[in-house]
Amino acid sequence: MKKYVIILLFIRRNIVELLLSNHPNTCLTCAMNLDCELQALAQSLGIREIHYEGEKTDFHVLDDGYSIIRDSNKCILCKRCETMCNEVQTVGALAEVGRGFKTHLGSAFDKPMSETTCTFCGQCVAVCPTGALTEVNNIGKVWRAMNAGKRVFVQTAPAVRVALGEEFDMEPGSLVTGKMVSALRRIGFHKVFDTDFAADLTIMEEATEFVERMKGGGKLPILTSCCPSWVNFFEHFYPDLLDIPSTCKSPHEMFGAITKTYLSRKLGIAPEDIILVSVMPCVAKKYEAARAELASFGEKDVDIVITTRELAIMIKEAGINFESLPESDFDDPLGESTGAAVIFGATGGVIEATVRTAYNMLTGKELDEVEFHDLRGFEEIKEADIQIEGVGEIKIAVAHGLGNARVLLDEIRAGEKNYHAIEIMACPGGCIGGAGQPYHHGNTEILKKRAEGLYADDRSKEKRRSHENEQVKKLYEEFLDHPGSEKAHALLHTSYFAKPRL
Repeated sequence: MKKYVIILLFIRRNIVELLLSNHPNTCLTCAMNLDCELQALAQSLGIREIHYEGEKTDFHVLDDGYSIIRDSNKCILCKRCETMCNEVQTVGALAEVGRGFKTHLGSAFDKPMSETTCTFCGQCVAVCPTGALTEVNNIGKVWRAMNAGKRVFVQTAPAVRVALGEEFDMEPGSLVTGKMVSALRRIGFHKVFDTDFAADLTIMEEATEFVERMKGGGKLPILTSCCPSWVNFFEHFYPDLLDIPSTCKSPHEMFGAITKTYLSRKLGIAPEDIILVSVMPCVAKKYEAARAELASFGEKDVDIVITTRELAIMIKEAGINFESLPESDFDDPLGESTGAAVIFGATGGVIEATVRTAYNMLTGKELDEVEFHDLRGFEEIKEADIQIEGVGEIKIAVAHGLGNARVLLDEIRAGEKNYHAIEIMACPGGCIGGAGQPYHHGNTEILKKRAEGLYADDRSKEKRRSHENEQVKKLYEEFLDHPGSEKAHALLHTSYFAKPRL
């Protein structure tokens, strides 16, 4: 038995050495340094030298300029990305290319990802073990912006606050909102805002849109539009259904539009002198911020997007002891938020928040019970029937993961299923499982703890319905007139486009 163990160890070490012999020796500067499975495997096998030398692959590093970098020189052909892209997300943007020594995972004709059906969900990045697929690093842009003499503001998404702590050895789901705000101020941001404010604003617009369709015989089901990867998905694969999704921009884009208009005037700062940075759990937000239609009066709504992981790197670069930081509050105005906003980060949260406010808009009354447990959880597709007084039964569906979205949309297209409203998020568990979050390596328990962190935050809030947000009310009174107004549509809504399929 001992002989076979030695032989097996020898074989394993030789296989890993062969992989390393064709792998760049750039560990110290690699985005996956200390989180690389190949690196960890080599260490566990005690590999200290490579006994094989020979030709190395030399692929061009492809950078789409916005979200994802593909470096096939680091690829070990495990095909996790291909499986994720084709079988789980059903996007089909990645495939095996070439033969023999030149085999690599790429796209048709080795096009940049922005010219394929890629939705930038980044789940290929989330499963890549070696850094062959990584997000575009925007940290340098933020540091340069801070040294450019402009006012640099930052906003943080709901899901960031329950995952950031993991980068500092804290328990998954730990709510680190106050420490995060303190860290952002110490880094040097002039104003620190909460995207949750804009999530409440999104609900006001989306619930209004839903109620108008319900009362006016509009096109149903309404589909939520907060997830940019999901938006890319239906633009590529379901152009015949472009009139179904809500026209609402995503919350961080809404916040950008309000920052460059209402807030800039209130603070007496020219829009062109404001740089707005979004801290997001998602790599698709980087691509979304670059979309030409997401601008207000010539100014991009959001200038720079960084991920939760990138924020953690910046905190460490600044030499900040995160665990010892005091608690701080977000800046005002645009700092208030409700419990409805924070649950945006978990699958089912957007539609649950919408129902809380749509019920009030439809009935003039408040819901006694605001938690909809049938809309929560990690089932691939969830369905719920909600009774609304004087209206009747509202049928709702929730899906997370683009493969599940395809199932739902195919059923709708075929007339097999009828719903009033559908929420779809591209990533497992919603934004909590976004590709810009600390790597969870498929551990759903981590995702569940992050979700529970958001639900606990919701339960701790005095106000749990978006229409109760006083600062949102004031925004409408002073600037937007009313939900669904002409000005609100100009700033907070967008349009969609059919995209080619290769």
